[in-house]
Amino acid sequence: MADDFLRFRDDEPTEEPAVTLDAFLDQTNSSAVRLEAGEDVRLLLPHLHHISLIEVDFPRFRDGRGYSSAQILREAGYKGELRATGDVLVDQIDHMRRCGFDSFAPNAPIDPEVLRATLDRYAFRYQTAADAAVPVWKLRHG
Repeated sequence: MADDFLRFRDDEPTEEPAVTLDAFLDQTNSSAVRLEAGEDVRLLLPHLHHISLIEVDFPRFRDGRGYSSAQILREAGYKGELRATGDVLVDQIDHMRRCGFDSFAPNAPIDPEVLRATLDRYAFRYQTAADAAVPVWKLRHG
């Protein structure tokens, strides 16, 4: 991945190209899968143990189905790389990270300084999510 600042993982990136969900389900020996908007992510749940990369496409910035896919995968215990691709805007990345995405391949370039300012905007979180952030109410009241 050319833009290392768009990857929030310590392991090495997967070099294997992602196959479509249909192709994966036909042969299941790939370790990288690409989900298009509207595809049922739950079909991957029995195979999560050997998938190292799942790409979730965002065809338009206003299409929020990928957020649900990420949340489902993380709640099911998926620990591999979860990459948001397509029409990903800088102001969405913080929310996407909260849902479980840990790498990004947007169609348009993202300025690293703008991304850093966006990610640093909020010091506290108010609700639990797929990330490890502790909500402010829990910090206050244990």
